[in-house]
Amino acid sequence: MRIHQTLLATIGAALLTGCMLFARPPKDLDYSRTRASEGGRYRATIHPQGDTIPQGKLQRWTLHVETVAGAPVDSAAITVDGGMPQHGHGLPTKPRVTRALGHGDHVVEGMKFNMGGWWVVTFRVHADAGTDSVVFNLKL
Repeated sequence: MRIHQTLLATIGAALLTGCMLFARPPKDLDYSRTRASEGGRYRATIHPQGDTIPQGKLQRWTLHVETVAGAPVDSAAITVDGGMPQHGHGLPTKPRVTRALGHGDHVVEGMKFNMGGWWVVTFRVHADAGTDSVVFNLKL
């Protein structure tokens, strides 16, 4: 009996995951490269190397962070997370902010996207104005 329950649960999870692969992303996604943080403390802009975001290649980005008043944020602890909501997996690498360049610019190393589709990248900013998250939607 216990084996049957485990088997049914596994099959149900696989079917649910498979259905997510065929679901379309929401139609109202904002793909802009400048976004306000969720709590309204910051505004951030991503600058990938070049103008496009390639698949399958390690990339270095510049992340510009400023307060909503426009003051650059240089002294901050910033973490990076992300993934593909439709596929239920995270990024294939562990990108991180490696240094501040000044004027609100920060180097992000290790960005990589291994397939096309809808990706979400979240930067969690811990600075004097408080802790907040900036979420970017990407379509590759």
